[in-house]
Amino acid sequence: MAAPAAVLQSEWTKIRSVRSTVWTLALAFLVTAALGAVISLVFDNNWDSMSDSDKATFDPTAVSFFGMTLGQLALIVFGVLVISSEYSTGMIRTSLTAVPQRATFYTSKVAVAGGLALVVGMLTSFITFFLGQALLGSHKARIGDPGVLRAVVGAGLYMTLLVLLCVGAAAMLRSPMLGLGILMPFFFLVSPILSAVPKVKTVAHYFPDQAGQKIMQVVPSTDDHVSYGPWGGIGIMAVWVVVALIGGYIVLRQRDA
Repeated sequence: MAAPAAVLQSEWTKIRSVRSTVWTLALAFLVTAALGAVISLVFDNNWDSMSDSDKATFDPTAVSFFGMTLGQLALIVFGVLVISSEYSTGMIRTSLTAVPQRATFYTSKVAVAGGLALVVGMLTSFITFFLGQALLGSHKARIGDPGVLRAVVGAGLYMTLLVLLCVGAAAMLRSPMLGLGILMPFFFLVSPILSAVPKVKTVAHYFPDQAGQKIMQVVPSTDDHVSYGPWGGIGIMAVWVVVALIGGYIVLRQRDA
């Protein structure tokens, strides 16, 4: 029986020794911070041309996190590759031979991926926030303002939960191409489009990304009529994550490698 500590060390070694997984996390940080900085600078330079209504609903904290929309692309790739790459290379057979306790194997992989995503997510969220606010000039928010610290911490939690959701989904799909082929269109096409369609947007508001991103808002949108608040939204996303992780474990336990 493999010791849990040894399995955790093994999973950590796998992740940090694969360049693709390391670079995807680095790319998530760079894209989120850089794009957020650019958007913040654009808002600062165009402040005088904005309408009074836009100024009244301006959310400097959310503006600094605009880059999250594109940065989450790299997070999806990371979450999928954490486990599905073992299926594509056949390494999963070796892993399960070394660690026949599938619950231990799966839990360790989830723990390492989630822990790494949490560290990177928090670093990304705080650096992105402070960089964006510095470029917003006099229109910036301060970390001590009401709701701002919650939004910054929430951005890191959102990134972590997104990675875990993708790990669970990839464990069910067992293929990098299939995982990316389903998750990317969902987060970048299906969810944004349905959230803008009047007849179905009420349902789309409960999609994991739509609900989770609510945590990053400080100033409520005028057309936002959801029945949950910021923590309720991240709670909804957490439910999606739990379901995905349970589904991934069931598939891992019941199907041969």
